[in-house]
Amino acid sequence: MTPTPSDRPTKRVSGNPATQADIALTVKQQRERQKQEKLAQYQRELAKRRRSKLVWWAVGVAAAIAVIALVVASIVFTPKPVTYDRGDGDGTAIPGVETFENTATHVEGTVAYPQTPPAGGDHNAAWLNCGIYSEPVPNENAVHSLEHGAVWITYDADAVDEAGLDAIKAKLPSSYVLLSPHEGLDAPVVMSAWNAQLKLDGPDDERIEDFLDAYWRSQSVPEPNAACTGAIDGPGKQS
Repeated sequence: MTPTPSDRPTKRVSGNPATQADIALTVKQQRERQKQEKLAQYQRELAKRRRSKLVWWAVGVAAAIAVIALVVASIVFTPKPVTYDRGDGDGTAIPGVETFENTATHVEGTVAYPQTPPAGGDHNAAWLNCGIYSEPVPNENAVHSLEHGAVWITYDADAVDEAGLDAIKAKLPSSYVLLSPHEGLDAPVVMSAWNAQLKLDGPDDERIEDFLDAYWRSQSVPEPNAACTGAIDGPGKQS
């Protein structure tokens, strides 16, 4: 008996168009499509990595430029260190310089000096480390530094302000110099070396450099070339 249309098996058909398309594709076509999808994904990831590398490269270049700019700025704007030749210990041609004859014996205790601040004389066996001090320092130790060729610049704290101190500091060498306030001065600024002294009207006095030229690291002191570090710090040591 011939089967009727209602008795014939029906072909199963998916209602999802994407599924129907998958069924319609051959195995070879499906593999090819998968291959193309993987290739597209790889290209997307590759492009992403390239963009990331480009960003990091740009950041690295910007950082390098910033570092170079900082180095150049530090070279251009950092003040050059002040240097002086070793003096010969003769500053008598400088207007206002006074000279003395002081002894150079190591003693203990407090010393009564004929000059204020002292410009030589008996002193403590330990010298004062050279540098900048914000408080008065012991005379007996500072004088020992003078014996080694240092120059001691003292100032009246009531007469010299911060701007004035900065003006003095800008003229100082990096070693063999003391800067500190001192009580009982009869001038705003007083410069002392071994057996020599100069009283100044203020921190802008041009004779500061002249005195340093004549007496800084003088070879005429009792102990030329002796150290100005490695001993003791006074109160208020800043540098």
